[in-house]
Amino acid sequence: MPTFRPATWEFQVMGATASGGQHRFTWPQFSELSRSTVLADFHCVTKFSIMGNEWGGVAATTLMELAPPAPEARHVMIWAEYGYSANVRMADFTRDHTIFALELDGTPLSPERGFPVRLVVPHLYAWKSVKWVRAVEYMVEDRRGFWEDRGYHNVADPWSEQRYSYQEEPGEGPP
Repeated sequence: MPTFRPATWEFQVMGATASGGQHRFTWPQFSELSRSTVLADFHCVTKFSIMGNEWGGVAATTLMELAPPAPEARHVMIWAEYGYSANVRMADFTRDHTIFALELDGTPLSPERGFPVRLVVPHLYAWKSVKWVRAVEYMVEDRRGFWEDRGYHNVADPWSEQRYSYQEEPGEGPP
C-alpha cells in the first residue's frame, strides 16, 4: 500500500480538458471540496457483492465543474499509485452516484480500501472503482486500463456479467 504524504500529495485532472491545460489540487484543496454521500452496493468480479455501503466524498460531477472536460471527451482514465489505471466511459463517470470516496460508512477510508481517495462507480464491477486515485485523464478516444489490458471487459456491467474481454460486443472496446 502506498504511503500517504499530505504535504506532497497532488490530484491532477489532465488530457482533453476544456481549458487545454492541467488542473492540480493539493490535499488541503481536494479534501475541502464540496462533499456528497452515496448509498450503493459494491460488486466484485469474483461473484460477491457488499450491499448498502455509504460512501462519502467528492462527486465526480463536482470535480468536473471545477475542471471540465473538452466537449469532445468521451472517456476517462483514472490513474492511481504505482501506475494502476482503469478506463470508464464518460456516461458512467458523470452519473450522480459516481464519487471520489474519502469515507466508507462515516469513517475515513482505510489504506486497504484506498485511503486517501478511491473512485467508486457503483453500477460497474469494482475494478473500475480504483483505489489510491491520483489523477483523472479526459480522453477523446477509449484506451484500456490495467485490468482491461489483461483480459477484463472494457465496460464491466455486473448486471450483464461483463467480466472478460472475449464477451465484448462490437463498440464496447477501443478500436
